[in-house]
Amino acid sequence: MDRPLLLRALAGEPLPRPPVWFMRQAGRYMPVYRELRQKVSFLDLCADGDLCAEVTLQPLRRFPFDAGIVFSDILLPLDTMGLGLSFGKGMGPRLSNPVRSAADVAALKSFDPVRDCPAPLQALRILDEAADVPILGFAGAPFTMACYAVEGGGSKDWIETKKLMWRDPAAFQRLLDTLADAVGDHLQAQVEAGAKAVQLFDTWAGALSVDDLRRWALPAAARALSRVKGAPTLYFTRDSGPFLPWLHEAGSDAIGLDWRVDMAHARGILGPDVPVQGNLDPIALYAGHDELVARTNAICRAAGPRGHVFNLGHGITPATPMDAVDTVIAAVRAFRHDGVEAAG
Repeated sequence: MDRPLLLRALAGEPLPRPPVWFMRQAGRYMPVYRELRQKVSFLDLCADGDLCAEVTLQPLRRFPFDAGIVFSDILLPLDTMGLGLSFGKGMGPRLSNPVRSAADVAALKSFDPVRDCPAPLQALRILDEAADVPILGFAGAPFTMACYAVEGGGSKDWIETKKLMWRDPAAFQRLLDTLADAVGDHLQAQVEAGAKAVQLFDTWAGALSVDDLRRWALPAAARALSRVKGAPTLYFTRDSGPFLPWLHEAGSDAIGLDWRVDMAHARGILGPDVPVQGNLDPIALYAGHDELVARTNAICRAAGPRGHVFNLGHGITPATPMDAVDTVIAAVRAFRHDGVEAAG
């Protein structure tokens, strides 16, 4: 059996065209997913390994993606650690017991992925047999998890998080260390269950200055990723452009780029030996066919033939037209780098 394109790209091999998958490719833009959600709540879905596997497979049946990503949610570990996760309709996630002090950090329950978050592991074991392409696992990065834990939900400014970070740095460091060990173990358990690669989502690290990113987010990510053995790792943050010279400090095998970053510029800073993933603007999927193909081809050309995984620069949005997904995948699969032999 030929080695999957995803793993070859993450190993930095030259390929005539990149593998393609989309962040959030299983979800609300697909009618079949919306039909399922009429019957089951989001958290109940996330707690059912069979259903998680089914939802992971839905886009793989519909589109010729080169990889899938297990269906789950980054915040599930926080629920089992005692923070009380819920999802209000149209309200986003809420945590009823936010972490605001050193005492709150000390009160966090231990996290064991096998005991506390078995559904994605069960799903990965099912997918190891059922999927024809490699399936990625994932987790929230420690800093992003800390943002939700401290704020008790989403935020525009992350004021409470930065207050704790600056006013009680020892407590914030303990929180990051606790979360790093939890998500690192979560990723490793997913690898052992069958994930062929894992991605660490540090979505809100982009809210930091360079100094704070290097002081808090990147060392915490590196601590988490140091616990992962046996599969390549990816690190992703939004608003990553200002941070390109330092993202290697996360210790990942590959870097995910958001859509605001020029691919050729990023390649020049990161160096030719660092695999990259990205980075089409998700809203470009609402553009016309010709514009979408042109943007897709431009990213492929700028990334070059070595170590590129084509993806969106953030997750696919719920109202995305299905035919736009077809257009991008077809363009990627038709793309060819000159002078590179067939991918197999």
